[in-house]
Amino acid sequence: MTGASAIRGYIERRDHILMRRVNRWPPPPWFRWWMICATRLGDGSLWAALGAILIGFGGELRFEAVEGAAFAAGVGILLFRVLKKASGRQRPCVHESPRWFNISPPDEFSFPSGHTITAFAVSTCVGMFCPELFGVLLFFAASIALSRIILGMHFLSDVLAGSVIGAALGTAAFCLFR
Repeated sequence: MTGASAIRGYIERRDHILMRRVNRWPPPPWFRWWMICATRLGDGSLWAALGAILIGFGGELRFEAVEGAAFAAGVGILLFRVLKKASGRQRPCVHESPRWFNISPPDEFSFPSGHTITAFAVSTCVGMFCPELFGVLLFFAASIALSRIILGMHFLSDVLAGSVIGAALGTAAFCLFR
């Protein structure tokens, strides 16, 4: 076994252990509601609303912020589509059915999390243009990322990779559009 495959095997085992623990945990109703709402907001409605609010009330750099966020999200979408097909990693819900919800995955592959890439790309870019919003945006991005794990759509490593990729894209977009 090579070093890279040993590391991948270690990560896969840890991801599956966490997946089973999360799937067997009976969360309180408020937490279930929060996770389902967060994942639905991450489908795109939150980012569209944020763009509209920024254009209307975003101040001097509002157009740059919206353009940068749209660019980061667009590159992120292209990137995660390529990476998902290349990795071919099955989603956690394929290995073990979730117990307390019924949400269909948007596609068949898990790595990396597209919702998380988009959430961190938009949040990082807009947060750098509008520092007063950064904390709230990171809360939403982290909630979306957590929801993808809790709802059985992604493994922890999918979400961690998505957050790093998204933050890097958001930072790059800020540098390009400011």
